[in-house]
Amino acid sequence: MPMDPAEITRLIKEGIPDADVRIEDLRGDGDHYAAYVVSASFAGKSRVQQHQMVYQALQGRMGTELHALALQTSPPQSA
Repeated sequence: MPMDPAEITRLIKEGIPDADVRIEDLRGDGDHYAAYVVSASFAGKSRVQQHQMVYQALQGRMGTELHALALQTSPPQSA
């Protein structure tokens, strides 16, 4: 069963409360998404560590309810 983008956003925001999350359905099938996540908690962390934080926030749904997720993560940009 496809996962709703609002549910993906909710889970990420629960796991990373300060996150700014944008979800894009890549194919219109509810199975292939891109997630753009910006959080101050990513500062000083490698890209792998940032992605691990998002996967942890998804509570094991990656690969089951959520088939494919292209992740782009970053700390907020300084002005």
